[in-house]
Amino acid sequence: MDEKDVEALMKLPYNMHASDGGVQVMGKGVPHPRNYGTFPRVIGFYVRRKEIISLADAIRKMTSLPAQSIRLKKRGMIKEGMYADLTIFDFNTFEDKATFDNPHQYPQGLKYVIVNGEVVVDKGKHTGKLSGMILYGQGKL
Repeated sequence: MDEKDVEALMKLPYNMHASDGGVQVMGKGVPHPRNYGTFPRVIGFYVRRKEIISLADAIRKMTSLPAQSIRLKKRGMIKEGMYADLTIFDFNTFEDKATFDNPHQYPQGLKYVIVNGEVVVDKGKHTGKLSGMILYGQGKL
């Protein structure tokens, strides 16, 4: 895609940031770098470096907007009664490291990931916990 098109699309208020990348086993196969770096790329490259969109807008387009769009209940916001799904990162260093030559690389600057109230990434290291689940929107038959 043309970079100017990507930047224009990112600015649209209804555009959501997501990936069609699947679950990966570290070191197996040759996945697209987006499997490891979609969200860090948006924040590190398009928010911090290029200043195409604000951090608040990027976060909204990754969290509450998709949850509301596909009608996921109790997801996408930090609020009492919602599921505790949180990502904590260092804004100054958060960026993707995965490349086409070396796609199996976790991002830098990732501190903690909490899924359903359980710490899955602790001080940048995966804990081995798998507390997530498949979430279906309203269109699931």
